[in-house]
Amino acid sequence: MTDMEKLLEALKEVRDDIDFAGQYGLVDEGVIDSLDLTQIIAALDEAFDIHIPSGEIEPENFNSVQDMLALVKRYQA
Repeated sequence: MTDMEKLLEALKEVRDDIDFAGQYGLVDEGVIDSLDLTQIIAALDEAFDIHIPSGEIEPENFNSVQDMLALVKRYQA
């Protein structure tokens, strides 16, 4: 399973009603809210065995799956 597939799987467990793969502006356009964001961060921490510090919880890191994958990769290294 690729990191992108693992990411999409984790996101689907949080909100299965959103097409994360094709959606941009998730935070900016209000597709996900602060509760969703908290759940997404927990799911990423668990799925990738990383810890995302509170300083990285910025909208631009969560507006698309590409942004989230880049964030994950920064903490995997």
